[in-house]
Amino acid sequence: MHFVRSGRGAPVLVFVHGFACTHEDWRAQLEHFAATHEVVACDLRAHGATPGRAHECSIEHYGGDVAALVNNLELERCVLIGHSMGCRVVLEANRLVADKVAGVVLVDGSRLADRDPPAAEAAARASIDRVGYPAFAEDLFRQMFFTASPMADAIVRRAMTQSSAFGAELWSRMARWDAEHMDGAFDAVRAPLLAIQTTKRDANLRRSPLKRGESSPWLDYVRGKGARVETIPDTGHFPQLETPGALNDLIGAFLRMT
Repeated sequence: MHFVRSGRGAPVLVFVHGFACTHEDWRAQLEHFAATHEVVACDLRAHGATPGRAHECSIEHYGGDVAALVNNLELERCVLIGHSMGCRVVLEANRLVADKVAGVVLVDGSRLADRDPPAAEAAARASIDRVGYPAFAEDLFRQMFFTASPMADAIVRRAMTQSSAFGAELWSRMARWDAEHMDGAFDAVRAPLLAIQTTKRDANLRRSPLKRGESSPWLDYVRGKGARVETIPDTGHFPQLETPGALNDLIGAFLRMT
């Protein structure tokens, strides 16, 4: 597993990227928090500089890899911070190293399914097969941004190129994990839990920005699981890149409470 590590100070912050992304998406957070904390960010299997094969790409494998990283680096007190798919990964990792977790932060998470795991997996795969993976991936990532920019274009291109070999398998397995394991993963969290949300999704998984004071079924769900909820309104799916100052402030405030 490729990872970067810098800074000093506890708790250690462990950053986990999302679907078809890399650790580089956290560069503003790594630079900011390295002044006061040890920071670690990794590339999951088949992402960035970490090798991986399609059959290895699953939330279960990723969570195990992050937990192994925490153990191998001998991190005795850490805060797990995940973005998008990375929210699932840090929840899965927490189940394995809960005694070392001082807090969990979920950045713009979501849930694809909440019942019938085999059907959830099949439905996710069917949505890809209807249009083909390249078109599915481009649409998925285009709707994550509400303002056109060179940065948005670069992330879409990176996602389509990077995930072509594994994206369909991982996306469908992720839907199955949501239906089969998400409830239990939340129930295993014993540390303080923060959800920072910028977008919402409708029944057809179309994404739109949250407005100030607005909630969503996802936020209602995580509140029911004991999460403290904060929102950054009128922002796309990548607040760590689009509004890094606001995201850093919310994470910083959470750290002062842990």
